[in-house]
Amino acid sequence: MQNTSIDKDWWRGAVIYQIYPRSYQDSNGDGIGDLNGITQRLPYVASLGVDAIWISPFFTSPMNDFGYDVSNYCDVDPMFGTLAEFDALIAKAHELGIKVMIDLVLSHTSDLHPWFKESRSSADNDKADWYVWADAKPDGTPPNNWLSIFGGSAWEWDTGRQKYYLHNFLTSQPDLNFHNMDVQQALLDVTRFWLERGVDGFRLDTINFYVHSQSLKDNPALPPEKRSFNTTTDVNPYAFQSHLYDKSQPENLEFLKKFRAVLDEYPAATAVGEVGDEERGLEIVADYTSGGDKVHMCYGFDFLGPRVPDPKFVHDVFSDLHEAAPDSWPCWAFSNHDVVRYATRWPVNPDLQDAANHMRIALLLSMRGSVCLYQGEELGLEEADVAFEDLQDPYGIRFWPKFKGRDGCRTPMVWDETKPQAGFSEGTPWLPVADSHKPKSVAQMEARNGSLLHHYRQMLAFRKQHVALIKGDLLFVNTEGNVLTFMRELGEDRVFCAFNLVGEEQEVAFDSLNIEPLEGCDFGAQIKEGKLRLPAYGAFFGALK
Repeated sequence: MQNTSIDKDWWRGAVIYQIYPRSYQDSNGDGIGDLNGITQRLPYVASLGVDAIWISPFFTSPMNDFGYDVSNYCDVDPMFGTLAEFDALIAKAHELGIKVMIDLVLSHTSDLHPWFKESRSSADNDKADWYVWADAKPDGTPPNNWLSIFGGSAWEWDTGRQKYYLHNFLTSQPDLNFHNMDVQQALLDVTRFWLERGVDGFRLDTINFYVHSQSLKDNPALPPEKRSFNTTTDVNPYAFQSHLYDKSQPENLEFLKKFRAVLDEYPAATAVGEVGDEERGLEIVADYTSGGDKVHMCYGFDFLGPRVPDPKFVHDVFSDLHEAAPDSWPCWAFSNHDVVRYATRWPVNPDLQDAANHMRIALLLSMRGSVCLYQGEELGLEEADVAFEDLQDPYGIRFWPKFKGRDGCRTPMVWDETKPQAGFSEGTPWLPVADSHKPKSVAQMEARNGSLLHHYRQMLAFRKQHVALIKGDLLFVNTEGNVLTFMRELGEDRVFCAFNLVGEEQEVAFDSLNIEPLEGCDFGAQIKEGKLRLPAYGAFFGALK
């Protein structure tokens, strides 16, 4: 019998702190962060007030894509530690009241995975159909026009099988064939393996890439005016296509139902899916989270792109989501390991950077949905400038210099400016510690009154004091001009939220609202003569009298 005291709904409104393990804390001096390093820093994570951590991949891997190319789903890569050390991490996290979510990469494996080695060995072995194989066209060219996110064709010729195999990412990341039920079962077994070890949930990488169209039809061209570069670069022709056949297929829904059934065998397991689709993102989020029988949450890239949020944009994102999926529960992020850090992506006057950072975390923690925070975001870290000779990311190396890749958001965490490598490692880090980050280290932020780190803790504590901010409905009040206002409501708890999204003082009419300021988060706003005055990048929270 399940323990009825367990909160199966803990994920709804949860704040999840993403840890990129290579760059969080090195415990053995090899310059690469590891599981013991994460365990060592868990008290710091707990001090932030987050509900869970999401750990990017640490599975056995040749590291061509730094763990997103898995060669063994059920073991820890030696550079990160051991299964026993992972168990110790979970135990410590749970002791501190932190849930643990891990990154599952199910759409593809490494070409060194035993499954692929067997699959490519012959056309009649037991796993011959575990990956997506196709004949060449009569002229020897690939089966269709599908493209890889990392550039070029999504097909690679294999001399042994004399066929092409599909790879949506690197050529060393062959795509699994989800039309094969044995593949689905093997991946569900992997899911159970980690649930049995005590993980509380999963972040599902590229969730809409699982299933391809068996027709192998060419993707149609996308008109230039409809191209978006939120998740791809403007030097990458991937965005030139409408990806109707290489991903986001309806058959994926049946697999997600099976996946959810496995989660439901455990007391309170959850999953958040990453949806990478520029054209139909919200539609896919709706499909994947509807009915309570697929994944609990999905996040797209609405707030991970270059567009600076303004009131209309925020309103339109929520309006479109509500229209597509009124009962779905979103998950929002402003930064992660794949995009330029928002302190750089959304530039402001340097004199107002602190104010903008303070306001933006307040906004993120006030929107309806769960939240993912990315390590270093709480310090206000900007994108690091990584020299070409130091680049590790194959995506950046491929498209340099116009696109510098993802290394700039993956540089090591800065713990103490006075220590070697800012406290990250006693060895030479796998990526350089950014000099510009060192004055913003945890130790320096801890010692600084009013720092962004203290503000993150304050805002997370404030959120926990108001259930409406965690699980309530969102009702927009004003979405015109530069000030965004909305109400969050759940039962008797009703919180009025206002955000000045620009770098000049703004006023909004206030006399018709019977609201008094809430304590716990002072942004310097004032109520005078029936108007709410918000300083540059200011915010305000109030309660209905």
